[in-house]
Amino acid sequence: MDTAKAILRAMKLRVDSADDVSKEIRERRSKPWKTFLGPVHVLSVNEQPFSIPVYVPAEESDEARLIILWSLEDEDGHTEEFAMSGGAIRISEWKRIDGVRYVRLDLVDRKRREIGYYSLHASCRYAGRICAGGCRTFSGTSKIILAPDTCFLPEELQTGRAWGISLNLCSVRSRRNWGIGDFGDLRRIVGWTAGLKGDFVGINPLHAIPNTRPLGISPYSPISRIYRNFIYLDIEKIPEVKDTREAARIRASRKFAKELEELRKAALIDYEKAALLKETILKKAFELFYKKHFTKKTSRGRAFIRYRESEGACLESFALYMSLREYMMKKRNAYVWQEWPENYHRLSGKAVQKFRKSNQKEILFYQYVQWLIDGQLRGIVDKTKKLGMTIGLYNDLAIGSIGGGSDAWSFRNVIASGADVGAPPDDFSPDGQKWGFPPTIPEQLKKTGYELFIQTIRKNMKHAGALRIDHALGMFRLFWIPEDRTPNDGAYVGYPSEDLLRIVALESTRNRTVVIAEDLGTIGGNVREALKSFWMLSYRLFYFERNYPDPSFLPPERYPLTALCAVTTHDLPTIYGYWKGRDIERRRAIGKFPDDSSWNKQIEERERDKMLIISALKSQGIIPDDYPSDPAATVEMTPELCRAIYHYLALTPCKLLLVSLDDIIGALDQQNMPGTVDSHPNWVQKTAQNLEEMIKDRRFTDLSKVLKRYF
Repeated sequence: MDTAKAILRAMKLRVDSADDVSKEIRERRSKPWKTFLGPVHVLSVNEQPFSIPVYVPAEESDEARLIILWSLEDEDGHTEEFAMSGGAIRISEWKRIDGVRYVRLDLVDRKRREIGYYSLHASCRYAGRICAGGCRTFSGTSKIILAPDTCFLPEELQTGRAWGISLNLCSVRSRRNWGIGDFGDLRRIVGWTAGLKGDFVGINPLHAIPNTRPLGISPYSPISRIYRNFIYLDIEKIPEVKDTREAARIRASRKFAKELEELRKAALIDYEKAALLKETILKKAFELFYKKHFTKKTSRGRAFIRYRESEGACLESFALYMSLREYMMKKRNAYVWQEWPENYHRLSGKAVQKFRKSNQKEILFYQYVQWLIDGQLRGIVDKTKKLGMTIGLYNDLAIGSIGGGSDAWSFRNVIASGADVGAPPDDFSPDGQKWGFPPTIPEQLKKTGYELFIQTIRKNMKHAGALRIDHALGMFRLFWIPEDRTPNDGAYVGYPSEDLLRIVALESTRNRTVVIAEDLGTIGGNVREALKSFWMLSYRLFYFERNYPDPSFLPPERYPLTALCAVTTHDLPTIYGYWKGRDIERRRAIGKFPDDSSWNKQIEERERDKMLIISALKSQGIIPDDYPSDPAATVEMTPELCRAIYHYLALTPCKLLLVSLDDIIGALDQQNMPGTVDSHPNWVQKTAQNLEEMIKDRRFTDLSKVLKRYF
């Protein structure tokens, strides 16, 4: 009961007493009837004509005097108007609440509509005397979303398959980048992958993050999922950086050259120094852009203005937040908006609007940076198309954003306060997981027309041939953990899954983006079936695909067709690390095992699994029968054995195969170890090789030769 009350409070509901609870229940039961027109309706485009209900108070004697006017407006501003009265109005249902009789009327649109977003405006009045409810006129607006029944899947994937390389862009070491992988590296990786006959490059989320250690460097704990991290910009490709004398002077200085060399040579990524170096140059570049292009409205300046207009209020509020954040960090050493003065907590507040007017140029800078990011990504996507890649960029969408960030500030009414998202205890994580960001409130999501969800999906599908949705179960239910409590005190909260799935399908179709739904863990067959029905590809990992309860590995032919298969993820050991038991060693070193028996059990199971892998590879004739299979004679992981495991996955019918760059180059440590902060080098590891060396590495060309037989 305590957990339930804490979660309901986080939803901003009054539950302190039994009377409060009863009142909230009554309000929610009667709310549809007391609301003239619901805020949003998500419908299948294949179920037309469609009808939208409206509710009005009316006794039987009032029904004949009802007059309804309504209109439907499309995204281009075209409007059609309709009217109903008298016998044309049909009462489909009625209900008496608190002594008042309410009736349901259905507005039927008989015209065939295309997929998209529409605005329905409706009003109802009574001819003659005042109606039973004490008022004469009702009006409202509803967002109508007509969505397809399936996500986009290109013809090449409907009949064929594709493979690609996955990597953590931040980790890429190269001779030219500024100590962290960037879009210049990504552009080169795209060309390299296409040369290997791969059809896509999968990357970590590019979301905006604080870029500060230890808690501000995970791409899965962003400030905003809608906008991106400037640290990935290829600074030297920005026209203003080439043109401005100030930027040239800074870059030519000994201090700058020394800092840049230190960043490149550092064993680990230094987000703060790399961000500071890039931001310094970006601000000089912006000054030139502002004077030369923005104020003079050159063609480049007009292109930026068009971008701002197309992004609308979302970009404005993000840039405003970033400008306020910088101001508050310098003025008050406040890093999250909850630490700002109270009058700055609301986007619509007077103090915030006054700041907006006084700091327009500073706000414009952050919009300029997002425009640069958008342009460089668009250039990379154009290259993937010219190279004939079926998918191109494969982006990743985090499950949420931090409570002190831009999304939570801009959409404060939709984000819960006093709860975190996580996962209940299980075999993989006996203590459960707490992910450090707040959930969205289902009721408020719907009340606001799903705007935050729509913007998040839309912005992440832009420039993406494929999008992986992390923890896809979150579209069905999320595990809420009340503030200051453990995962043992959490509970699942349901979400309007069909509405959310249809919105994803609509944006997928419009952006021509393949959807991969990360469906690992205890997700349930009904969830997987729902995802499959929308053509969202399942996410299948070699480590977990077993003949349960038998631990032997699932044969290739038993993998599903509508899926992406891979060996591992950023949260799991690489092949080399798995084989060596590096993850087990690391977890023991940081105290993740309660006793030696638990540790020994993991060691024994890993040795067993290695033998089961060898057996699985032999069963498919990938390695010879005389390959060592006795634990005492187990060989070390080799490029040949690594390649054999990917050969095994190539035999599956899965639509997509994802090859981890870290596996092929022999990395031992996984990029992230869940449940740790700074006891493991999370998100700071660089590739052992430079990109220039990897491109010439025969391990990739040898793998390509194997895969081209099947793709």
